[in-house]
Amino acid sequence: MNVAAVALGSNVGDCMAHLNAAAAGMGRLGRVTAVSRYYRTKPVGYLDQPDFLNAAALLETELSPQRLMTALLEIERENGRERVGAVPKGPRTLDLDLLLYVNAAGESVVMNTETLVLPHPEMHRRRFVLEPLGEIAGDWVHPVLGMTVSQLFAELMHEC
Repeated sequence: MNVAAVALGSNVGDCMAHLNAAAAGMGRLGRVTAVSRYYRTKPVGYLDQPDFLNAAALLETELSPQRLMTALLEIERENGRERVGAVPKGPRTLDLDLLLYVNAAGESVVMNTETLVLPHPEMHRRRFVLEPLGEIAGDWVHPVLGMTVSQLFAELMHEC
């Protein structure tokens, strides 16, 4: 079975309900084996927007990385996410990012296509990703940087 690490975020409407709906929606794609606590965080990039509620989840799935990403985008749409015409990095009901993906052979997938980059190219720079992910998968290794999620988080906190 493949295992994926997914970041969840919301800052529009009932954020907790959106994250709960996302976790339930991911359950249709396989088996959610862990969900972190929810963390309230400040926006990054586009700052003129409400704070976010963020979390991370682990999902066992038979879907390929590309099919999983397509399904995650559909869950976003089901929860009111409109990407067309939206402010980049702006307010959103739901944001689901595929962070890491380990295939059934236990190998971390590294890929760079027009529609998907794995591991997520910014995850190691984002506290709102590393903190919740570290809670449920601190020993997962970033396949490009060769550091665990916990090590990446510690390094990021040291830089602040």
